[in-house]
Amino acid sequence: MRKYNSSFKTAFISEAGSKLENNDYFGFVELDQYACYVIADGITDMRNSESARVAIEAVVNAFQNAPGISRGKVRSYLRAANNQLLQGKSYEKLKASVTVVVTDYQKCRYGYAGNTRFRLYRDGRMHIASFDMSLSQNLVQEEKLTGDKLAEHEERNNLYSYFGRKRFNPFISKKIKLKNSDIITLCTRGIWENVDEGELGDVFAEAGNEPGEECDKVEDLLLSRQPENLDNYTFAAIYIDKVFIDPARKKRIKKIILISVIAAVIILIVCLVIFLWRRNRAQKREDMEQYFANVETYMEDNNFIRAKEECEKAFELAQKLRDGELEDRYNAYLISLESVIAADDCYEEGDYTQAKDAYLTAKARVRHADNAGLPYIEKKLNQIGEYEQVFDGIELGDRLLELESFELAEEKYLEAKTRAASIYFAQGKEQALDALDVLYEKWSAAREEEEEKSAQQAAAQVSAADIVKQGDQACSEKDYDGAMVFYLIALEKYSDLEDTVQITLLNKKIAALGEKQAETEARLEEAKLLEEQARQADEEKNYEQAKAQYQYAKAVYTELGKDNKANEVQGKIDIVDTKTAQQEKEEAKEKGTVSGNELNDE
Repeated sequence: MRKYNSSFKTAFISEAGSKLENNDYFGFVELDQYACYVIADGITDMRNSESARVAIEAVVNAFQNAPGISRGKVRSYLRAANNQLLQGKSYEKLKASVTVVVTDYQKCRYGYAGNTRFRLYRDGRMHIASFDMSLSQNLVQEEKLTGDKLAEHEERNNLYSYFGRKRFNPFISKKIKLKNSDIITLCTRGIWENVDEGELGDVFAEAGNEPGEECDKVEDLLLSRQPENLDNYTFAAIYIDKVFIDPARKKRIKKIILISVIAAVIILIVCLVIFLWRRNRAQKREDMEQYFANVETYMEDNNFIRAKEECEKAFELAQKLRDGELEDRYNAYLISLESVIAADDCYEEGDYTQAKDAYLTAKARVRHADNAGLPYIEKKLNQIGEYEQVFDGIELGDRLLELESFELAEEKYLEAKTRAASIYFAQGKEQALDALDVLYEKWSAAREEEEEKSAQQAAAQVSAADIVKQGDQACSEKDYDGAMVFYLIALEKYSDLEDTVQITLLNKKIAALGEKQAETEARLEEAKLLEEQARQADEEKNYEQAKAQYQYAKAVYTELGKDNKANEVQGKIDIVDTKTAQQEKEEAKEKGTVSGNELNDE
């Protein structure tokens, strides 16, 4: 009966402006217990866009299916519209600015996303207003832009929240108690971009009894501006002439008084229970504090096992008392005590690496337990640090021993033994002594091996020197190939001995010998060329030229020490001499024959 015992009047205007199609929509539904008013502005330049209509239909349907004005209800109406736009089938995504107002005819609540606007006028003045979800509105809130310039600012339609996007975060107001003569208005940007707040305020400051008249006045104001490119515009006014008054209010007051008396009796009983409960809690708290005092005492004596037992009792009582702060504190103590006990176990087992990590963990945890036990932990860490120095010395000695640096290894082992003795570290001292025994055994074996190696090297040095002498002898005899063989064998031996001085000298001799070999090869080529020239002269029976070339070739072979080749060429010279003598005989014979013929002619 709320609707029939109240008076809400609604009127609206909605036009396309200078556009060909109107993409704005307004709709409302008034049920017996609740009413819903919704305005939508399609965010698109596409003609025949369905964004606004789809959003309004979704809101109205959701409202009719589950009417109400709770925050959750309003949120469900807005999400229904957003989901419907996301599911819309169109080549352009459906987007819209939407504002929803719901009322139970006594109170109202509004929710929106985008830049459609809600205004509540009371006693001729604007009482409540929504804010655009735009970059321009943010600039106004940051006082970088004045409010009267917002309608003209270039970023006024740059929205960070609107319907039709997956990340959707609408604004939902608190409940607003309505009064008689209140006026609610809803409008799209086609109105507020061209008619400012002051002019709208003037219209509703002198409002009549019919909302349609004020809607017409607003439209007259808009059209009087004669904007060149007027967008779609929609304006709705809801006049609240009378809000609903509950006739059962007095009965409810009597009921409240009766309930209050009963509640007072119950409160007395509860107070008695609370008194007894508090006394019990006080005893538990006293016991808890005593247990924790014992914890501190045992920790001072480094008796961490007994301290843990007492701390567990204190923690159990803190849980029963539901004292979260002390519960956290005692739990921090328990965790740190467990860490110290675990570290002590590793320490006693001689696993100092694991113990160090455990003590460092405990040190970090006692920071949350008032640093209780910190001196003990630091003392243990210092002891482990000294033990580590002993182990580090032994380890360094081991590495030096692997490198056969026996003297330095001995020095490190002795230092480790001395350090271990000074801190009464029996285990470290025993390890250092064992390492020394191994060192001396290996050192003795290395000395024997070194002596044997030295003898072998001395013999190899003598052998290599003899081979170098043989190479020098061959070189002096101009047997360069033989000398090269000796030098290369000697170089290999000195390389094995790593004698860099002899290697350098041999490389120089080999380089010089290489030059001599190259020079010899060139001279041999020259001798071969002379032999070839002599052969050609011999074929041409120019024996004198042939002999001369063979003699030059022989001289080269003799100079290079190639006696075999020289003897071979001498043989060729003898042949040429024979041919020369034969030629001379033939010539003499021929000359004698010619002379005899001349005498016969006479």
